Amino acid sequence: MKKFFLSLLLSAPAALLCAQSVGKGGITPDMLAAFRKAQPADQTATALRNALAGTSINQIATNPANPDASDTYFSHEVPSKGITDQQSSGRCWLFTGLNVMRAQMIRQYGLGEFQFSQSYCFFYDQLEKANLFLQAVIDNADKPMDDKLVEWLFKNPLSDGGTFCGVIDVVTKYGLVPAEVMPESYNSNNTSRMASILSLKLREYGLTLRRAAAKGEKPAALQQRKTEMLATVYRILCLCLGEPVQQFTWTMKNADGQPVSTKQYTPQSFYREYIGKDLRAGYVMLMNDPSRPYHKTYTIDMDRHSYDGAQWTYLNLPMDEIKPLAIASIKDSTMMYFSCDVGKFLNSKTGILSLRNYDYASLFATDFPLTKAERIATFASASSHAMTLMAVDLDADGKARKWKVENSWGPTSGHRGHLIMTDEWFDEYMFRLVVDRRYLPAATLRLLDQEPVKLPAWDPLFAGEE
Repeated sequence: MKKFFLSLLLSAPAALLCAQSVGKGGITPDMLAAFRKAQPADQTATALRNALAGTSINQIATNPANPDASDTYFSHEVPSKGITDQQSSGRCWLFTGLNVMRAQMIRQYGLGEFQFSQSYCFFYDQLEKANLFLQAVIDNADKPMDDKLVEWLFKNPLSDGGTFCGVIDVVTKYGLVPAEVMPESYNSNNTSRMASILSLKLREYGLTLRRAAAKGEKPAALQQRKTEMLATVYRILCLCLGEPVQQFTWTMKNADGQPVSTKQYTPQSFYREYIGKDLRAGYVMLMNDPSRPYHKTYTIDMDRHSYDGAQWTYLNLPMDEIKPLAIASIKDSTMMYFSCDVGKFLNSKTGILSLRNYDYASLFATDFPLTKAERIATFASASSHAMTLMAVDLDADGKARKWKVENSWGPTSGHRGHLIMTDEWFDEYMFRLVVDRRYLPAATLRLLDQEPVKLPAWDPLFAGEE
């Protein structure tokens, strides 16, 4: 009987099927006729259709008279030495966090151009994320595969993206090394294939652990299985990235390239000598999310890079409270970890982020009125890229006109390796700022004492991780 009705449905005339959809939410012939009748038929509409047939939307919508594109002066700027390049990888969070620390080291010790090894930190980040996934699978082995958290884990076993808390987890545990000690490789600069191979292996391992747990295997046996699995992950990482050094010799050179000292280090001793500070206690993660109450703290389940790492806490503040903290930091020559929705209204040729770069409303004869809160709630906007906030241009009243970040897309990208954003753009698309706690007033610091609201891993706030 089922086969009969299926064959009848497949052989039914198209008109009959269309008639059945009338009044039930489908697009009807009358609706299509109205759409066609409403289309403009003048020369302007024809010209726009012709132009868009062979040209990108942004090219047609570009506002050539945008005054924001020509002003590159900044009243307050933290000196920078050398632009980094993450190439075809999602490691902006790591480059940004290390750029914040390297700027401090360069200033304190009078160095020339200097970089920490991103590849060294990335190796351990990937190993820790693999362990985080496998241990989370063990911890949730009693839940069904269609459980929301279990489903999320298998969708996201590992990635090269992250946040500043990941920088802290890795650096605090494994230390730092100069870039020349463990240089970049093809697979650190081009992470997609390695990530897909590791993710496939981790999904296999995750299923193996679940099946073993379902058969009643003891916790100690599951941990032994996990250890053996991580050994394979370690081997793959060594082949792709090289094995991390455990001890090295480094010569410090001043800004003129003259040697200052030569010493032997471990990665941990190098970190302690040149950075030293307690990163977890020293920094506060601020966010601007108008879809949630301000002056509250939030944490996101699984928002860490290592199983034994800190679950980061975000303090949600309005923009008029975040900006003074950023200005104070820049005036004190201290760069900050900053993340935003970088793809919105970016002119990649000029490096300008301005709401006036593109006039989509005039091109398509319709407005796009969603507020920042509405864009967050509907997944239309989220934090997608991390950069180093380093400059602000203030007017005579001390209000910000524009901001500048040091990017990690190479020295020829944007404005000499930097991006410049108007203050209006900053309001709409800035999401996170990591500030040294010494710039926060006592009343703001007290807000961190409250119990944070715990959000699930699939919350919109996490969905666009940089």
